[in-house]
Amino acid sequence: MKTKAAVNWGVGQDWSIEELELDDPKHGEVLIKLSASGLCHSDEHILTGDMPVPAHPYIGGHEGAGVVEQVGPGVESLKVGDHVVLSFIPACGRCKMCSTGHQNLCDLGAGILEGLQITDGTSRHHVKGEDARLMCVLGTFSPYTVVNEASAVKIDDDIPLELAALVGCGVTTGWGSAVNSADVQPGDVVVVVGVGGIGSNAVQGARIAGAKYIVAVDPVEFKRENAQSLGATHTAASIEEAFPLVQQITRGAMADAVIYTAGVVEGALIAGIMALTTKGGTAVVTGIGHGSQMDVTMSLFDLTLSQKRLQGSLFGEANPRADIPRLLSLYQNGQLKLNELVTKTYSLEEINQGYQDMRDGKNIRGVIVYN
Repeated sequence: MKTKAAVNWGVGQDWSIEELELDDPKHGEVLIKLSASGLCHSDEHILTGDMPVPAHPYIGGHEGAGVVEQVGPGVESLKVGDHVVLSFIPACGRCKMCSTGHQNLCDLGAGILEGLQITDGTSRHHVKGEDARLMCVLGTFSPYTVVNEASAVKIDDDIPLELAALVGCGVTTGWGSAVNSADVQPGDVVVVVGVGGIGSNAVQGARIAGAKYIVAVDPVEFKRENAQSLGATHTAASIEEAFPLVQQITRGAMADAVIYTAGVVEGALIAGIMALTTKGGTAVVTGIGHGSQMDVTMSLFDLTLSQKRLQGSLFGEANPRADIPRLLSLYQNGQLKLNELVTKTYSLEEINQGYQDMRDGKNIRGVIVYN
């Protein structure tokens, strides 16, 4: 079939809307008609080169939800008409990581930036006569896509797909950074540094977990204000501004957990992140740094003598097949806010404006809505 897609042709180039030739799904694959796609910062890393990809053309998008239109041979978990969220990391259910409850580290995830079909390493997507690769083997910057069933999680039919799309990455990553990686407990003090699409949901995760105080740190006033509507009790414009505030509210003990979710992680800021963390506390790094960055500034003396933990977090340490439905249940019963995350919706043709709005600090999450 013929459709369209937002394609990147190289570092430094904007998204280009191109005609897409899409093959039928093969063994283990499904054709999805998407309702919406989130504009996540991770796709911006493709344009800037912070996240190198092996070849172009490259179709972006990894936050999506829609309806199964066609199933290939051998598909067992889905049928035509099923509503699904696309998980940005597939879960095979059989590898060591999946079978020990760490689906976010599924062996299939090692190839998601390669962007070729999991089944056979070939492409179902073709642009201008060339095989196209897909962000996270999903390519949700298109109204239609073919994915492996390992990437699709069935959800209830009555959940708005435009909101469910966000749970494929940003919501789950932020929520899990607090609930799983930081292990926030009732009464804890939590600091979230960077409260965009991921950090806003770290705030929500901390609130749902029962944190007493949640400090949202961001230079953009709009984002700080929005974080308060999601559960933040205090705000600060910088790490330096947050330090005396956290000292005051904890009587000098500092935060039980600090979650770093800035759009681009900087090694020079880790010292400040660790300084905000209490003895025996956890600092979680969820944001992505440039692939070549190797330098981190921090006190190893303090790390040892204060017994602090610096923890990386991928997809919020979530198990997508269990946690995506779980989070949508929290939305249904009013605990998790999704409508409030969507600042503005765009057509596919407006994708570059959507990303400019993100860069300008105008959006918590922009969403492409397909007709």
